[in-house]
Amino acid sequence: MSILALDLGTSSVRGLVLDNAAVPQQDALARRKVALAVDRDGAATLDPADYLAALIDCVDELDSAGRLDGVELVASAAQWHSVLPLDPAGAPIGPLMTWLDTRPAALPGATAPVDEADFHERTGTWWHRFYWTVRLPWLRRHCGGRPARFVGLPEYVLTGLLGPAPMSVSQASGTGMLDLVTMQWDPEAVRLAGVRPGELPELAPADWRGQLRAEFARRWPALAGVPWTPTIGDGAASNIGSGCLDPSRAAVTVGTSAAVRVVQLAAPGVPLPPLPAQLWRYRVDHTRIVTGRAYSAGGNLYSWANRELRLPQGAELERALELIEPGEGVPADPRFGGDRPPGRAPAGSGELRGLGFGTTAVDIFAGLMEGVCRQVAGDLDEIESTMDGPVTEVVLGGGALSASDWWRRAFGAVLAPRQVRYMAEPEVGATGAALVALGRLDGPGPARDIGRTDDGESAGKLPASQPLYPS
Repeated sequence: MSILALDLGTSSVRGLVLDNAAVPQQDALARRKVALAVDRDGAATLDPADYLAALIDCVDELDSAGRLDGVELVASAAQWHSVLPLDPAGAPIGPLMTWLDTRPAALPGATAPVDEADFHERTGTWWHRFYWTVRLPWLRRHCGGRPARFVGLPEYVLTGLLGPAPMSVSQASGTGMLDLVTMQWDPEAVRLAGVRPGELPELAPADWRGQLRAEFARRWPALAGVPWTPTIGDGAASNIGSGCLDPSRAAVTVGTSAAVRVVQLAAPGVPLPPLPAQLWRYRVDHTRIVTGRAYSAGGNLYSWANRELRLPQGAELERALELIEPGEGVPADPRFGGDRPPGRAPAGSGELRGLGFGTTAVDIFAGLMEGVCRQVAGDLDEIESTMDGPVTEVVLGGGALSASDWWRRAFGAVLAPRQVRYMAEPEVGATGAALVALGRLDGPGPARDIGRTDDGESAGKLPASQPLYPS
């Protein structure tokens, strides 16, 4: 038995085939980059039709290589917080708004939740531009047409491939409109968003399964009749894929953005642990929650610095960084993309301080990377305050960290005395989605190298998990 796992990211879409232990198969990864449109006003959007076409290309590639033979289950992980308005025929009205978009604002005269602390406890979120409670009213006014429905990226993609597709509780929790205990749309959130009956997606039960439309079943015969499972939020899937399944282990993921997260068991209908004011909480699935904090700066900040500071490349950059001890970089605020909630700083809030004529581009780069590390360390302390015991191990992951051993060591320094490990496997999100779909949450199998099919790059030869700073 094999599993096809799809990862619907912000900068790329990927299809990956794994075996029945959720171990990625060699040379069974197809990846397509997608074009994120950004501007100075804070827009960050994707073309939904182009995105679906990129996903179809990935599956076509795997099918042509014979990699879909033996697939018996399809799982998916997708970016949280996206929203797309649809017309009555189900066609997009404009582009898909991603989590990076900072334009939405509460409309004049809009009212906040009656009890903001209670709203935060129920939904795990805030009345904030990041969530549908603010985004949907803003979109109604600005999208240039009257939306009949609102969906996220995975619902649009799955509907294109399968027919009408419900929203998983994991994705629904990322809208900021789900009651995390009842796992139904929260009535106050519905009122704040101003939605009418039929405008929100149907919620998928835990046992929901989809199947390909006839046209795609003919296109990919190996997937005809194969069940598709509910989509998991990418952050939750990354925790599962890196083996961070209980409160003793935290995952720090640095992809396009960055996040720190801890997973806990949470049965349906059971009251949840208190939630500190600065943390969010979402659903992994019907039996688990994930608590954490996310940041707009991550690999995107690394890419900006590499481009604009004209840094030395590869080993030359690492040698220059070796002269800077963690903590000695330029003091920096890494919020170039603004705040993720609950913060409200707009895009362009980054800062550099203490510059002198002796400051080098590498000093600035080190300061920016350390700024991300410090954000994570402070919020991990806050997460620990909600638990009975400390986090004893932190697993670092995400493609951005593969580029810099120095950045990984900086994380190890600020997170000490916890044991910090780096997981080199680049596809932990897809692996996590496969594990959830299989119901195998005892940890992933050993990571293996995966040959990339679109750019000739290799996932590298690093071991799956290497210690950095043991406690």
